[in-house]
Amino acid sequence: MKIRLTAVAILLILVLGGWFVYSSEKEGSNYNFKYGLDLQGGTHLMYRADVSGIVDGDINGALDSLKETIERRINIFGVSEPLVQTEVGGRLETDKYRLIVELPGVTDTTEAIRLIGQTPLLEFRLLDSNKSLELLELEQSGEKTIDELLLDVPINDLYVPTGLTGGLLERAQLQFVPPTNEPVVSLSFNSEGRELFSEITKNNIGEILAIFLDGTPVSTPVINSHIADGKAQISGAFSPEEARLLVRDLNFGALPVPIELIETQTVGPTLGKETLNKGAYALVIGFTLITIFLAIWYRLPGLIAGVSLIGYLIIMLMLFKLIPVTLTSSGIAGLILSLGMAVDANVLIFERMREELRGGASPYNAINTGVKRAWSSIRDGNLSSLISAVILYWFAGAAIVKGFALVFAIGVIVSMFTAIFVTKTFALAVSPNRKGKMKWLFNSGFSNKNK
Repeated sequence: MKIRLTAVAILLILVLGGWFVYSSEKEGSNYNFKYGLDLQGGTHLMYRADVSGIVDGDINGALDSLKETIERRINIFGVSEPLVQTEVGGRLETDKYRLIVELPGVTDTTEAIRLIGQTPLLEFRLLDSNKSLELLELEQSGEKTIDELLLDVPINDLYVPTGLTGGLLERAQLQFVPPTNEPVVSLSFNSEGRELFSEITKNNIGEILAIFLDGTPVSTPVINSHIADGKAQISGAFSPEEARLLVRDLNFGALPVPIELIETQTVGPTLGKETLNKGAYALVIGFTLITIFLAIWYRLPGLIAGVSLIGYLIIMLMLFKLIPVTLTSSGIAGLILSLGMAVDANVLIFERMREELRGGASPYNAINTGVKRAWSSIRDGNLSSLISAVILYWFAGAAIVKGFALVFAIGVIVSMFTAIFVTKTFALAVSPNRKGKMKWLFNSGFSNKNK
């Protein structure tokens, strides 16, 4: 009875999971499937990064800052699920470092290049005193809180440019101030920046001098005193990691690694939709043929395996939505391949069950013993596949290969769970009782004709 209740609970969970997958696929949902460039259509851009003017030890930091700067710029324009990554490759030293940008849904290549090619801007802005006083008066009137009022005012309207930009910044450094070892960010300006910074701090003591990167405030320090030597400290509730990232943005944000466009590709939405439909069609055909084969060859146990495979697909689709996983054509290929791994595990279990039944074991004992005997083969086979997927994901430079490896790895793990736990539970739940009722139906797939 306990086994049957467990089987009913699993079945109920799978039904609810299937309902979630179906009902959440609607416009405006937070759990829609995320599609890659090849399925949704869009623009693929590849840039050569010129790191010749950067010290070797700073190259990784500069590339990370470049990547984050580009992501920040793309997000401003509301591009859905953009992919920005750096990779090391190419035969020539000048072609070694690259920036790859994929913009799903953006098919205007000229506009995409314009978004990427804008020069990043690091600037220092003063809080507009008049605007801040207006907000304080409105807050005191009791209509809205200051936080609600700030939501109604564009951030750029609250701050006025000072003319002090990152082009005048000489260097930013991370320091720890004793005795508490509080992390602070030290700034040094060049001669022109020193004079301008001196004038700004002299005339605006007590005011907020915000630091903006690409129009987004990254820090809002207060001017505590007149600073004439062009050196300042940004202090606050920084963690060491936050301070380090701010230093990196200040050093590389205004002058990112120079990039040169070397490759453009555009995938139309019609072609992407056709690729998606063909991938889904291949998945349905493959699943149907596998289920028919299992039902013909193993009868009732084969049908149980078919139900288990449906559970496998539901779990995979749920994970795609919840993680979320960006689906590409290679990812769909990984899903179909991992489906084959799930079938392989069921076949191993059924063949071990067949041996036990031929030896005179009852169906209930044959199921338990068959799963135990098949486990080592299933474990070793899936583990080797999982290791291959991890290595492929770790060392692959192309996003399309990473997508295949990720989906395949998830599929291998889920297939092991459904084969060992779900299939076993369902088989035990419908196994014949001791009196032999339904024994012919269960054993028909393992009869002597298959010897």
